[in-house]
Amino acid sequence: MFHKTISELAAGLRKKAYSSEELTHCFLERIERFDGQLNSLITLTAEQALDQARAADRRLSTGAAETLTGIPYLHKDIFCTQGVRTSCGSRMLDNFIAPYDATVSEKLKAAGAVMLGKTNMDEFAMGSSNETSFYGPVKNPWDPERVPGGSSGGSAAAVAARLAPLATGTDTGGSIRQPAALCGVTGIKPTYGRVSRYGMIAFASSLDQAGVFAASAADAAPLLQAMSGFDPRDSTSLERPLENYSAGLEQDLAGLTIGLPKEYFGEGLDAGVAAAVAAAVEEYRRLGAEIRDISLPNAALAVPAYYVVAPAECSSNLSRMDGVRFGYRCDDPRDLEDLYVRSRGEGFGPEVKRRILVGTYALSAGYYDAYYLKAQQVRRLIRDDFVRAFAEVDVILSPTAPAPAFRLGEKAGDPVSMYLSDIYTIAVNLAGLPALSLPAGFVDGLPVGLQLIGNYFAESRLLNVAHRYQQVSDWHRRLPAGFDA
Repeated sequence: MFHKTISELAAGLRKKAYSSEELTHCFLERIERFDGQLNSLITLTAEQALDQARAADRRLSTGAAETLTGIPYLHKDIFCTQGVRTSCGSRMLDNFIAPYDATVSEKLKAAGAVMLGKTNMDEFAMGSSNETSFYGPVKNPWDPERVPGGSSGGSAAAVAARLAPLATGTDTGGSIRQPAALCGVTGIKPTYGRVSRYGMIAFASSLDQAGVFAASAADAAPLLQAMSGFDPRDSTSLERPLENYSAGLEQDLAGLTIGLPKEYFGEGLDAGVAAAVAAAVEEYRRLGAEIRDISLPNAALAVPAYYVVAPAECSSNLSRMDGVRFGYRCDDPRDLEDLYVRSRGEGFGPEVKRRILVGTYALSAGYYDAYYLKAQQVRRLIRDDFVRAFAEVDVILSPTAPAPAFRLGEKAGDPVSMYLSDIYTIAVNLAGLPALSLPAGFVDGLPVGLQLIGNYFAESRLLNVAHRYQQVSDWHRRLPAGFDA
């Protein structure tokens, strides 16, 4: 059953070819069989999943089911889930049992989806390789000696190995799209504000956005639809009509204009990745799209601007993790200062500490204007580049990552090199745009990701453009060796 699409699984449930409980058992067995090789989960919620599956079967029997009713999924361990540990991949929250549900968790429960467990992630979503997790690195199912990408690497690896048909993720600078590319799955980050951030533990509040992992765009559409919508509890949530993201998947691409930013096809791009992307561009041309060269002149400023804005916001958001209000608390503190210093020093890992220090410095008296304010001004320039580009084109196409998955430990001692893994994805978050990564080939047996960037609220169009490519290619159907049976 793990080979089936979401529409096929949903149809089978409605026809009573199998029950949600049987489907849930199937994926729980795959997790038990394979996750020891991947380390993609932090918490398995098997009993809760079976209870939810039985409830879904009762709902299915009444004929009142939705598309996701009875469909299993995995939840990134950054979303609060009532009564279940929500660790953010950190020792700091290793003992935190969420007392409430995030809005995304609520919405998926309401849709009747079945949560199998919580996925591994870079600590507090800070990382591009899933090596900063307190629970150990996630392995890429295409090559266990390589990273799956981050920070949502656990979700990406699990979907690639079909430990679940769907998974949630979050994207602050590429943390859905980059692991989707490195693991050969489809991942979409919607427009900022499209999905509520309430109950999603914050890294950088003006950049974080929840999204979806699936094998294909058609599979991703119903999960994204279930997660989306206005939430009065989130001050950044946007009040817009809900869309049926599945309805426009078959739209013809004739007349579509795709822009290729010259800044994303230059130095630093792996030759094999470039060739795979070029082949995908030709496929889009055959599908009727017009291809046009464009420029995003401030693209080179995205990484430095991001690594001022994101650390500054993380230093503020993580200040509450102090050993007093909640989180890890050191043993036998001598006094209040010792409690603060040791709790944070022992509870946070090296990458989180590095970003807190950078962010605190950028926000400090005398440096705010020189760093944080200047980064926000650059952010506006980046946004304006996209606004001008979308006056000429409908969709922007680029590689998702400059190279295939790198080896575990290869960049662990070189933070700047690690940060450059997100060089093609970061600008999208600074501008608040939607973007999607889909599989577009292989280089030396490792997946290549193709990034599609849309104008604000163009999620339906992105899913359509990805789906039409996936109808004439089979990259998204391929499974890593050893996980295909």
